[in-house]
Parts: sequence; C-alpha cells; structure tokens
Amino acid sequence: MKKNSITPAGVFKYLFLIISAAIILLPLVWLATTAFKTKAEIFSNPFALLPEQFSMKNFTDAWAYAPFGKYYMNTIVTSLGLLIVQLVTVTMAAFAFARLSFPGRDLFFMLFLTQLMITPQSTIFPNYLTVSQMRLLDTRIGVMIPYFASAMGTFLLRQSFKSIPDALEDAGKLDGCNTFQLIFHIFIPEVKPAMIAFSILSVTHHWNEFMWPLLVTETARSRTLTVGLTVFAQQAEGGAEWGLLMAATLIVVLPLLIAFTLFQRLFVQSFTSSGIKG
Repeated sequence: MKKNSITPAGVFKYLFLIISAAIILLPLVWLATTAFKTKAEIFSNPFALLPEQFSMKNFTDAWAYAPFGKYYMNTIVTSLGLLIVQLVTVTMAAFAFARLSFPGRDLFFMLFLTQLMITPQSTIFPNYLTVSQMRLLDTRIGVMIPYFASAMGTFLLRQSFKSIPDALEDAGKLDGCNTFQLIFHIFIPEVKPAMIAFSILSVTHHWNEFMWPLLVTETARSRTLTVGLTVFAQQAEGGAEWGLLMAATLIVVLPLLIAFTLFQRLFVQSFTSSGIKG
C-alpha cells in the first residue's frame, strides 16, 4: 500500500492556496469587523482585525439614516419577480427550440443567442429610451422589463430539454397530455437541477445589478440595495463615516452570504447536475 508523502510540489500547492484564500477573505473579514468598531477605534487602529468592543451602533445608525428597509423590499420584489417571469419565458422558449418543429427554428435560436455576444452596456441607451417612452422611469417594473427574457436561461434549459428521451414525451402523449401538460408534468421535473442553477444565477445577478437601476431610479421608492448603498456611501465618505459604510455594506451582502453558506451543497449539486444533463 502506497503511503502518502509530503512533496515540495504539494507544500507549494497548499501554501499557494492558503495565501490565495487569505487574500480573498481578509478584505471581507476587515469589512465585517470594522462594522462593529467605533469611529475613534477605526482611526486609531484601522488594521486591527478584531474590535476592542463589539458594538451594533453602526448598524442601527445606518438603518436609521437611510431607508434600507425600502431598498430591501425593492430588491426582493425585483429579484424574485424577475425570476418568476424568467422561469416562465425561458421554459416556454427552451421547450419550443428543443422539442417543437417549425420553419426557421434553428435560425431563430441562433439569433436569440446573439444576446450572449452583445455587452449589456451597448443596450442600456435603447432600453432607457424604451422605458422612458413607456413612462416607467423610477418604478420597479422599469427596473425589471429589460430582463424579462434570458438567452442564458433559454440555452441552459434547451440543452436539458434536448437530453430527455423521446420515449417519455411519447408516453405522455399516449396518456392524453397536451403541450402544457407535457411541459409541467414530464419535462420540468426532469430539468429541476438546471432550473435551480439558473435561479441561483438570476437572483444573484439581479441582487447585485447596479448600472441599470442607477439609471432608471431617482427616489427611494424604487431604488435597489446597490444603488441605495452608493447614495449612502457618498454621504458617509463626506464625514469619513467608515464604520457606517462598512455596516451598510454588510447589510447589503449579508443575505447572499447567509444563503450561500446554508445552501452551498445544493448550489454545487445543481450546477453539477445541470452540467451533466446539458
């Protein structure tokens, strides 16, 4: 039986991984601990990783100074609302491109995929004009409209739908299923990992989206967390309120960190399974 031995290459590999992890984690640790420090402590000892005394004052002050409750509601509504709409649109489009036969299907699919080759920045101006003409500026629906369809989601689900054996579809037709019954009772249960993987990508992307909400929102009634944090940061930097700024930043990113920590196994399994099926 071969014994495990420590080699110089192995030592170098693990040392490199440890250093890389420290580079990634140290800013997050500093952010989190600075949020619990007083203003005096931040300036007297800014590089200390642990505060002398943990205080929640920065969090209560940040929550009082800015309408983060409203920002949270706007972000949750737009992220989850978009996810619901996208799951409907990408499922219908993916099924059509994968299982239906109609003239120009492959051409339409290639044209649909050109969205993946166009940078989002190049579509901001026409999208802004469209939303402005629809009088939807500074509204939640105005933030959501450009993302109702997703080329990435359509491609991911199409590949999964194509991997389902024809025998399952034929069996459903023999049982009298119509097209919508086939989709909801046969195809969707088979592609749940792909749908979960896309849902994770969608919610994460729209939770962190910044440029588009910044352009179309003007007041707190429609601002998302990222835009609200920017407005708050401009005020905090003027008074060098770094503790408040770090607390506000932690308020914004904490839900995603908690979700990933609790469901990281599900995340990995979903992406792995969807990759195998695709």
